[in-house]
Amino acid sequence: MTRHFVSLLLASMVVSLPFHPSAQSVTFGDDVAFLEKHADLIVLADEAGMAKVALSAKWQGRVLTSTAQGDEGPSFGWINRALIASGRTEPHINVFGGEDRFWLGPEGGQFSIFFARGARFDLADWYTPAPIDTEPFDVAAVARDRARFTSAFTLTNYSGTRFEVSVDREVRMLDAAAAWARMGAAPASGVRLVAFESDNRITNAGTVAWAKPTGLLSIWILGMFTPSPTTTIVVPIVPGAEGEMGPRVTSDYFGAVPPERLVVRERAIYFSGDGRYRSKIGVSPRRSTGVLGSYDPGRRVLTIVQFTQPAGATDYVNSLWKIQDDPYGGDAANSYNDGPPEPGARPLGPFYELESSSPAAALAPGATAAHVHRTVHLTGPEAALDPVARAVLGVSVADITSALGKR
Repeated sequence: MTRHFVSLLLASMVVSLPFHPSAQSVTFGDDVAFLEKHADLIVLADEAGMAKVALSAKWQGRVLTSTAQGDEGPSFGWINRALIASGRTEPHINVFGGEDRFWLGPEGGQFSIFFARGARFDLADWYTPAPIDTEPFDVAAVARDRARFTSAFTLTNYSGTRFEVSVDREVRMLDAAAAWARMGAAPASGVRLVAFESDNRITNAGTVAWAKPTGLLSIWILGMFTPSPTTTIVVPIVPGAEGEMGPRVTSDYFGAVPPERLVVRERAIYFSGDGRYRSKIGVSPRRSTGVLGSYDPGRRVLTIVQFTQPAGATDYVNSLWKIQDDPYGGDAANSYNDGPPEPGARPLGPFYELESSSPAAALAPGATAAHVHRTVHLTGPEAALDPVARAVLGVSVADITSALGKR
């Protein structure tokens, strides 16, 4: 989410959407029962039927929520029940929620696909393209542990460049052995997990090459999760001097983040995911390690997000709402914390987001760009989660819980 998006969007939406914070006690079965009233669901499961994922073609093959403990286990995704139950379609964006949703960038700038040619960079002229907001994807295949979706559409950017786009998206579960292997961590006794990944591919279905001078697209995957007062987001970063590597973090999307909410160290960034203060951070491809995560000590839930980040790729689309000097100087990873747009106002969720993007896709006709975004939720005793955090995030559970003085 960008600087102008939330401040203006919330002003227009919070008065119309009732506030329904997601309760910590909501089960996966509760969420599935609710969602089945409003959409055809596909529920994937592991062989034991305990790790499960709910998704729907109605919302672009979006992973809505997941669990590691069956229908009675906690539901990990944030779902906007108020908007879904209303049956309304909002004009600028429909924030349905979900922990892995397919989007495309850039959002702002001269190559934006959210602003028409000649539009002003403000909310009145900002519209999420229907193919990544309200239009369903087609179901191409379904198995116990995976589902594949396709779509084809046309987009035109702010500069007038037309894109013929074909999308192929597969969501697949990982069994426990594969999940531990992908994380590069030893299996931990007493830890339950659910792991899934989306394999997202866009193809230039037209006859003209997509080129930097006229604008490029990128694959953008966003996960929305239920916050808690003590949830802390962790973004490992590549160390090095800022003069050589660039800034460790971009944190001024909504103005300065208070120091009690953001701590930047040599190898990791700690950011509050409490859903109480609207803020956002971004990490450049030079700093990103292709991993980010969060920890909620109250529920003892460690969330890991991993994504493909091609070595040496530095061209990432820039989504700031202005004509840009550097339209390919964007972020590889982002995190957003929701909160009231002003004192006394209601938040949009609340929720927090873990996001990843592909490099800008310079594609010849018929060529394809791919981006894999993996999510793993682990629950168990802190003593068992600690070596996982050390192996995957490079920090201990104690580092996470103490960084912002949460505990």
